[in-house]
Amino acid sequence: MTVGDWLDTREPVPPPALATELRRALGPALGADVSTVREASLAAAESLLAEALAAGCRTRPHAVVLLAADALVTYAFEAAADAPEALGERAAQAVRRLSRLADTAGGAA
Repeated sequence: MTVGDWLDTREPVPPPALATELRRALGPALGADVSTVREASLAAAESLLAEALAAGCRTRPHAVVLLAADALVTYAFEAAADAPEALGERAAQAVRRLSRLADTAGGAA
């Protein structure tokens, strides 16, 4: 199973615009082994957030980008829940990664 196959099994099925943005964000990772879904989803969310912050997040088209980033973080944690003993550390790593984006954006403003 690939990351793309795994994404196709998510319920509820995302609306078409969101599904398109998720696939765009995951890009080549869609063809990777499902064991990479946690990292691929988090990396894609990080990239989307960086993109939105760089653009100022002030226009309506950014809504789907922010929704996709949120969905990808949710998917990363959904995949991480398969190993609950590591969930705390994985959550802390995700917070560190995503908070660096806010720090960078804050410094650029």
